[in-house]
Amino acid sequence: MVVRQLAGRGVRNQRVLAAMRWAPREWFLPPQLAADAYSDAPLPIGNGQTISQPYVVALMTERLAPQRRAKILEIGTGSGYQTAILAYLASAGTIYTIERLPDLLVEAEERFRRLGLSNIETRLGDGAGGWLEQAPFDGIIVAAAAPRVPEPLTSQLAPGGRLVIPVGDLAAQELVILERPTSGEHLVQREAGGVRFVPLISRLAFTEES
Repeated sequence: MVVRQLAGRGVRNQRVLAAMRWAPREWFLPPQLAADAYSDAPLPIGNGQTISQPYVVALMTERLAPQRRAKILEIGTGSGYQTAILAYLASAGTIYTIERLPDLLVEAEERFRRLGLSNIETRLGDGAGGWLEQAPFDGIIVAAAAPRVPEPLTSQLAPGGRLVIPVGDLAAQELVILERPTSGEHLVQREAGGVRFVPLISRLAFTEES
């Protein structure tokens, strides 16, 4: 059902569609919401957070374009659904994921164990600062909206890498894709349409870039 919905809305990458077909979305929801798992809508997961609608997960993943051996940083583990999709696609790489809410991280880690995903490293903390010890990353994906792109994330992007992030406030957000060319430091920016995410909670998200 999800794959048909996604293909109908323009998602064409067959690897992404296969990952969406593989991931049991109901595993990432509170039991009382399992019946709604395959509706194309965001759903609450507790602590004021949501699991993104399947289309947005697929869109962001398609724009990130993770390769099999990719090293990916995810900001905002949440339920772990997007993390699992990335781990499936980067099966010979590593997903580094950061979550600021301990309850959500513990639940996500249990889901990763159930799915047998051994290529995920987790951290509790402020994701806007990135994960400097593991940088640079082939891809960075942010599952919360910031008023501007945090500078630590752009600095941790490898040549040829992409950063996918919702930018804006509660009234209006745009999905932004930043790509670092293989030569040079200037980032190329594109937009992929309006989205709606919970805010990125971090002082770094509100600090002007120097």
